[in-house]
Amino acid sequence: TSERIDDFPLLLAVMLQLGLPEIFDHHIKRHGLHQGLSWGWIASIWLAHLLTKSNHRKQPVQAWVKQAHATIEKITGQTVRDLDFTDDRLTLLLRRLSKVDIWQAIEKELSQNIIRVYDLKAKQVRLDPTTVSGYHEGGEESLFQYGYSKDDPTLRQVKVMVAALDPFGLPLVSQVVAGNVADDALYRPAVDRVLQIIDGTGLLFVGDSKMSALAIRAHIHNLNQHYLCPLAQTGDTAKEMETWVEAANNGTQQLQPIYIKNEKGKRVLLAEGYVFERTLQAKIAPREASDAEPEQTLEWTEQVFVARSESYRKSQLNGLEGRLQRATTKLLALTPPPARGKHQIQEEAELVNAATAILKAHHVERFLTYTFEHQEKRKTKYIGRGRGNPDRPTCEIVSVRYQILTVTRQEAAIVTHQKTLGWRAYVSDAPAGQLNLKQALLTYRDEWIIEHGFHRLKGAPLSLDPLFVKRDDQVVGLTNLLSLAVRMLTLIEFVARRNLKQNKEKLTGLIENNPKKGIDNPTTERLLKAFDEVTLTTVHLPDRVIQHVTPLTTLQTRILELLGLSATVYTRLAEN
Repeated sequence: TSERIDDFPLLLAVMLQLGLPEIFDHHIKRHGLHQGLSWGWIASIWLAHLLTKSNHRKQPVQAWVKQAHATIEKITGQTVRDLDFTDDRLTLLLRRLSKVDIWQAIEKELSQNIIRVYDLKAKQVRLDPTTVSGYHEGGEESLFQYGYSKDDPTLRQVKVMVAALDPFGLPLVSQVVAGNVADDALYRPAVDRVLQIIDGTGLLFVGDSKMSALAIRAHIHNLNQHYLCPLAQTGDTAKEMETWVEAANNGTQQLQPIYIKNEKGKRVLLAEGYVFERTLQAKIAPREASDAEPEQTLEWTEQVFVARSESYRKSQLNGLEGRLQRATTKLLALTPPPARGKHQIQEEAELVNAATAILKAHHVERFLTYTFEHQEKRKTKYIGRGRGNPDRPTCEIVSVRYQILTVTRQEAAIVTHQKTLGWRAYVSDAPAGQLNLKQALLTYRDEWIIEHGFHRLKGAPLSLDPLFVKRDDQVVGLTNLLSLAVRMLTLIEFVARRNLKQNKEKLTGLIENNPKKGIDNPTTERLLKAFDEVTLTTVHLPDRVIQHVTPLTTLQTRILELLGLSATVYTRLAEN
């Protein structure tokens, strides 16, 4: 018999390093009638299956476990039954993972183990929510609700809040909520849960503009931590931003250029801006819910980084030019030449309303003007019968239409507006000696780090979107389980890259079309693919059983070493 084992022993070995089965067993208690594998082993083996097969459905797990039966028993030292991985058993696991107290306890202990085992330095945490859409019925009490979504706003969605440890985007905490919950309400609980995992002060929390609410910033500062986020362009900030940009454009504030090196090693302008400080005040509630003390006023100083990103400015300039061109084309198309099937505007009010709607839709009311004229066409028509009768009565028919003659760009207004493009304001309560303008911009610029985890969660290899479960408790449990898979993928990638850079080494053989090319930044997906076609073969003879594992290549052995593992992870499977 032959079993495809591929990267399964590697994945399970990493989980054993972190004590994942024991963590599950510590917090998910077995029922008195529970038989077979513990919840810890069931969860770990299912998690390895998710990563190996890129499939989160429950139905294929039992068949896969059956074909890898000998491998699993060799690695775990446990007796594995087919009944351990039925749909019902996996559903029970998801229900337990959906319990808030159980999930947060598992998450806390696992995150602390990861930080300790891999000696990670916790200095910066990035917070961001994402949404997962699906064709679900929803309902008043359902997690699936309509809300703002970049994926597909026509579908119901759930929202997932994640706090990830920089610089490699390792998720520390995650929370699944209804799709219509406002982002603002998710930041403070996430910050509090992170601080239950990481003890200390001076941690920098980085988030998007939703985190810039004054109450959230005050909460983080009151916990003796720091924040960095862009200001939302609403309320007073929108008016203040006009003043700050004007100060930069008229030379009141001296701009500091920020340069970086691109992929070709060339020095390019990233942004330019300036910094100033201001004092803030906010009301804060007592730290303990049971505390009877009234609200207190917190006062602190924060830095405001006013910066114009070069790439953002070019993007907005291109967007403005595109809107101007599209609006011009649509304005001229309002009054086509008379022809069959071409609608002619016969009322001035209709023309003005249609043109105004176009200008507003493209946000160019101040930048385009147009002229039009009233046109009449008169035609004499005979009334009644009697062709050739000179005394036949006639009438005059007047056809009226409006024609747009010109569409003119208001260049002065356009130039003035162009000077305001590309600007954003960021705020932080970190002292200037700890966070300057360049550091603030480069730190926020790494927002893609947490997005990379979202792409793995919602796309390949985990494919949470779409969800193949319906009940809310299973949705929460499966999302929590897949967030552990993101942790495994992120961790393997980080550890391998860290060791390669420490050794100034490059791996060859990972790129299929160019096997001689060496890279020092491999993705986990590339590393795991290197173990495809590894097989455990068992030969049953009358007097003995012989087992054989596909010999590991030099590349496979080196990958194991980079992850702190040895080749015995595979070779021991062939030992009698």
